[in-house]
Amino acid sequence: MKKQFKYIIALGLILFTGISCKKEYLTPVPLTSVSDATAFDTPERILGNVRGLYTNTKSGAFYAGRFIVYGDIRGEDFLNETGNLVTGADVWSLNPTGTSTNSVINLWRDAYFAINLCNITIEGVTAKGPSVVGASLTNNYLGEARLVRALCYYSLLQLYARPYADGAGSKPGLPLRITAIKGSGFSDLARSSVAQVYAQILSDLNFAEANLPLTNASAELNTTRAHRNTAIALKTRVYLSMGDYPNVIAEGTKLAPQAVAPFSANAAPTGVVHALQPNITTVFSTYNTTESILSFPMTAAGGDNPGTQNQLGFYFVRNASNLGSAEYSLNPSGIISDPAYATASADARKNLIFTNVSNNKKFVNKYSLPSPFLDYPPVIRYSEVLLNLAEALARRNGAGDAAKALELVNAVRKRSDPSVTIAGPTQAALINAILLERRIEFLGEGLRNNDLMRLLQTIPAKGSVPAKAPTDQGYIWPISATEMSLNKLMTDN
Repeated sequence: MKKQFKYIIALGLILFTGISCKKEYLTPVPLTSVSDATAFDTPERILGNVRGLYTNTKSGAFYAGRFIVYGDIRGEDFLNETGNLVTGADVWSLNPTGTSTNSVINLWRDAYFAINLCNITIEGVTAKGPSVVGASLTNNYLGEARLVRALCYYSLLQLYARPYADGAGSKPGLPLRITAIKGSGFSDLARSSVAQVYAQILSDLNFAEANLPLTNASAELNTTRAHRNTAIALKTRVYLSMGDYPNVIAEGTKLAPQAVAPFSANAAPTGVVHALQPNITTVFSTYNTTESILSFPMTAAGGDNPGTQNQLGFYFVRNASNLGSAEYSLNPSGIISDPAYATASADARKNLIFTNVSNNKKFVNKYSLPSPFLDYPPVIRYSEVLLNLAEALARRNGAGDAAKALELVNAVRKRSDPSVTIAGPTQAALINAILLERRIEFLGEGLRNNDLMRLLQTIPAKGSVPAKAPTDQGYIWPISATEMSLNKLMTDN
């Protein structure tokens, strides 16, 4: 496979269209090819490159579909219906052991492609932004580029590197590419440690928090492009993955400073006022709510949707209006059988489950739009910030921590089922209740693998697939064969 296919922008530069956000909210820039020297010479060209960061991160093999799918099907809550390797049967069976496996190669390729676009944009905007768009907008754009880069690196760590908990980040991480590759011969780079990659992620997110706008021009843009709270919210996820609970609390409290429900970012001077929606089903039909901190928008325009066999609706459901393939049904022995879910008849989240009456199999129905499946893939919601903060407080267990942790987890639960109140008579019981609530709340949103990895837990058995211990082969993925062939300093897992 040519080096150009993996990293190089075919510079070029391709000036990207505005399809990274819905066209009624952003005026698209015509697709055109310009030289590297002039790609950042006008405000329109700079904005086009920034939009392109979102467009390429939401590729079908990455955040528009497959990365989220993989994050769920590696866990115990889904069963494979087709045995199709093209749609991740090997990922579900915890057996993508070959470095040439499609899932292993394609996700690595698309994530690093997006990273390189971020690096090119950072360098181009740093050099020309101040004179073209002014200092303030330059810093806004740099904040967006660094936030997208942080999201890409964090995502890669969850599959291709040992969890931070295994040796406090001392194990081999990723090649940490923070300068642009614009030609052949620049692929050789040794792996940084997991801790070093996390340090870069946090550096990027801290920069983003300091430089992103407090708010964007519309509710749609506040969902689909980064602002200050986007960086803060993602930091709660990153610190949680590192087991750094004091910093989860510090960041989460910025967005949920209240001691009791209802929680909202409105008491903190951080910008967008985030809050839970009264009805969770609204989050998956009206995508630009205050609960949706970051999602990737989709349109029917060519190149602005995941494409065949990548879409979330294709994988997870087939009903009368959505002719998806129903690749993965819900495991009857998974979370839907847990008493906390199974006996909660009033829980509104059950409205996001579809039962196929012909075979009595259940499917996630959060992504219910028909082909071409234009549901917005969620990146992070306000409910996750609340549960991240709740878990960190429960684990710290200082004065008042358990009380607020209970308030937080009950805010999420009672939003969907006001008849239930979660109790936490012991620290262990409270932590377990929060972890259980995460499985119910984020079913089908790709977070299960993150939770298993960060806690260094065995991946439970499911169907015909045996449990996978942290010491077993396949607990993390091998490194892409393309990376191994191009990078002489690279080592495999």
